[in-house]
Amino acid sequence: MGIKDSSNMGAAMAGAAKDTLVCHLNDLNRKPSYYDAIFTGDLGILGKDILIDLAKESNYDIQEIYNDCGVLMFDKEKQDTHCGGSGAGCVASVFSGYIYNELKKQKLKKVLLIATGALTNATTAQQGESIPGIAHAVSIEI
Repeated sequence: MGIKDSSNMGAAMAGAAKDTLVCHLNDLNRKPSYYDAIFTGDLGILGKDILIDLAKESNYDIQEIYNDCGVLMFDKEKQDTHCGGSGAGCVASVFSGYIYNELKKQKLKKVLLIATGALTNATTAQQGESIPGIAHAVSIEI
């Protein structure tokens, strides 16, 4: 994505999330509507909006069934989190709590969970290098 700002990790990871999403849907010949919900790991508010736009550019409208675990985990207004959560903890926490319970209740039956991350360190940021993103998808169906 060419993002060099380590304070904008959602934007850095959104491209990887889009690539993983699009490859998954294309590989399995599915539309986003196949799933009851699609979740990303920790893109935050800005990254979430970027992913929605990137998916639209690839002819996939995910807006109605998509949310981000960092956005779900924190209350932006009350907790001053700015854009969302951080780290892989968001996807793990929200899945093992909220999403898993929704699957057990069968309110959700088909979920696509896309864990996101950034491959960066302090040296990368100091050198002005762009931050590469990574994403892995897990499809969970009951």
